[in-house]
Amino acid sequence: MASKPPAGDPVQDAPRVGPAQHSAAGLPAVAHSLRVAQQQMGLRRTAQTLLKVNQKDGFDCPGCAWPEGDKRHTAEFCENGAKAVAEEATLRRVTPDFFAAHPVSDLAGRSGYWLGQQGRITQPVYLPEGADRYEAVTWERAFEIIAEELGALASPDEAVFYTSGRTSNEAAFLLQLFAREFGTNNLPDCSNMCHESSGSALTETIGVGKGSVSLEDLHHADLIIIAGQNPGTNHPRMLSALEQAKSAGAKIISVNPLPEAGLERFKNPQTPHGMLKGTALNDLFLQIRIGGDQALFRLLNKLILETEGAVDETFVAEHTHGYEEFAAAAAEADWDETLTATGLDRAAVEEALAMVLASQRTVVCWAMGLTQHKHSVPTIREVVNFLLLRGNIGRPGAGVCPVRGHSNVQGDRTMGIFERPAPAFLDALDKEFGITSPRHHGYDVVRAIRALRDGDAKVFLAMGGNFVAATPDTDVTEAAMRNARLTVHVSTKLNRSHAVTGARALILPTLGRTDKDVQAGGKQFVTVEDSMSKVHASRGNLTPASPHLLSEPAIVARLARSVLGPGSTTPWEEFEKDYATIRDRISRVVPGFENFNARIAHPGGFTLPHGPRDSRRFPTTTGKANFTAAPVEFPELSEGRLLLQTLRSHDQYNTTIYGLDDRYRGIKGGRRVVLVHPDDATALGLADGSYTDLVSEWKDGVERRAPGFRVVHYPTARGCAAAYYPETNVLVPLDSTADTSNTPASKSVVVRFEPAS
Repeated sequence: MASKPPAGDPVQDAPRVGPAQHSAAGLPAVAHSLRVAQQQMGLRRTAQTLLKVNQKDGFDCPGCAWPEGDKRHTAEFCENGAKAVAEEATLRRVTPDFFAAHPVSDLAGRSGYWLGQQGRITQPVYLPEGADRYEAVTWERAFEIIAEELGALASPDEAVFYTSGRTSNEAAFLLQLFAREFGTNNLPDCSNMCHESSGSALTETIGVGKGSVSLEDLHHADLIIIAGQNPGTNHPRMLSALEQAKSAGAKIISVNPLPEAGLERFKNPQTPHGMLKGTALNDLFLQIRIGGDQALFRLLNKLILETEGAVDETFVAEHTHGYEEFAAAAAEADWDETLTATGLDRAAVEEALAMVLASQRTVVCWAMGLTQHKHSVPTIREVVNFLLLRGNIGRPGAGVCPVRGHSNVQGDRTMGIFERPAPAFLDALDKEFGITSPRHHGYDVVRAIRALRDGDAKVFLAMGGNFVAATPDTDVTEAAMRNARLTVHVSTKLNRSHAVTGARALILPTLGRTDKDVQAGGKQFVTVEDSMSKVHASRGNLTPASPHLLSEPAIVARLARSVLGPGSTTPWEEFEKDYATIRDRISRVVPGFENFNARIAHPGGFTLPHGPRDSRRFPTTTGKANFTAAPVEFPELSEGRLLLQTLRSHDQYNTTIYGLDDRYRGIKGGRRVVLVHPDDATALGLADGSYTDLVSEWKDGVERRAPGFRVVHYPTARGCAAAYYPETNVLVPLDSTADTSNTPASKSVVVRFEPAS
């Protein structure tokens, strides 16, 4: 039987700390998954849902975007996937009576954990101007309110339409179509905060802003380098692919400031050997200083160039541009500077080089540890340089692998959720629908916050997500949101963003991935794109949490009809009735989706074309893969300061907090902890178990403070510290962003420590 939600917020003042673990998954993961599932869903519903996760006839996990192979396990999910499904398929409900009992001020004082534990929202609710709590509202009135506010704007560019990576391809396509027919490209999304740096770097260098590998490439690689990523917590099913690669003889190098249990040893719960002993994954752990990755790859590139026969000269000559300028820059790489930037010793770099030179097929995987720094784009360009030198793009078992976080974040971008769309995409969209899309660029996430802060944007609509908790500079962001005329959130569950509102606010409850979706045209399914460009169907199997819920495509279609009125010739009503009609239009607008409905009917879906991967065709400005030669950058610190990275605990997914433990790091019962190397802590006078305020320092001179963090002595890289977000987002300045991509620099925050206030 499912349990009731917590009545009060649990006390988090005294987190307990034990030994960190050195293996991931295994029996503890199975036990924890089942315990959480039973608490949220009960036993029968647990079986009904978990056996359909990531199956060809089931639904796509609402967690990460890691792909599935053609052959599926009966239990094709990980611990955090089970938590994500359990929270969506929960039997707990948030009804209008809940909102009557909890004014917005009360919700604002609650933790994200408590809010998320309350359950599924059952009806649309409205916060009128001047009111202190949400009240039930009809769908018709909700759309009228949005239309009123949008119609009162001086310009369509005063509206912002944000998209979370959970949104399906069909809903994302409709949302961007509506926004552009309305007249704006203000379509920020969660990619702006995570892999925008990857897209920027890859588009410039290889012509496609996506990864170039498949699961089969990982399985057949000789060497896999995992940089700035913690797959054991953030993409646990990736560990199975790494295990298979190891069994075929692959070597693995991990490059991280923190040791991570999942990369030390994986105890695969699908096999007896995995449960009992597991597989050691790391062959070499490079414990790099935060932000030192560009310097490391630049030095490796220099050493490759200096090694006779190491460069794939045929590939370089036939398929690349800019080699001479790059080689000249790489020749200037300096051992002493690199060791300072990385915190590594010479022997470790030389051991890595030997593994690189012994590999004929190399894959480099990365995540936020590379993408959220000022110099993230040149860092990822340097990774591409590294792969190009030895012909490791467009070769089986080799390539670039940016590991996406949310389950359809890549698909949303493919569908046109982008503030800087390509002219060719807009031309195709306009031709198909007879509209005139705006050509000027819109707001990304950071620019949208600035616009709301400055009064240049007045209406904010979010398709999923938890914008306030996901974004930087919490105090600035929350003030910006409160400056809006109207905030609208399409959501399944409560989160912090619902308590930080404009003058008026709406919460529009929607179907989840686990829910059956029946429209006038019959039972529907949606599609998603995984981290390796595979598009497949997702079909929920549960009765929806309430008869008052609408699907995401239905919400967008009805909103568009209400706002655009009879002057719009787009068949919004038809799109709501039958999602196949949306896919027909996608097939004529988005390259790679030709015959979409016929191809998606194939169990497991289809893979989108990728020129660099498929035929070593590079659609760049030069027509070739581009070497680049940016100056090497790395963060530098004043005495008494550390470099802080924000990260997730094992009991969270993005901003969703499933629990208050971080099992692999030995943290229990609280989240306000800061991990500091014992030698750094001693030098700073920070005793293990003491409490401190974190204060960030940036060039604007503004004091940003995160109070009351328990110090945990932990084997981080020297000069570095780590703490969980969203609690530490308050420390990240809004204007501290990556060059080119404008992604918040959340992985390199200079902090000082002051006595707890």
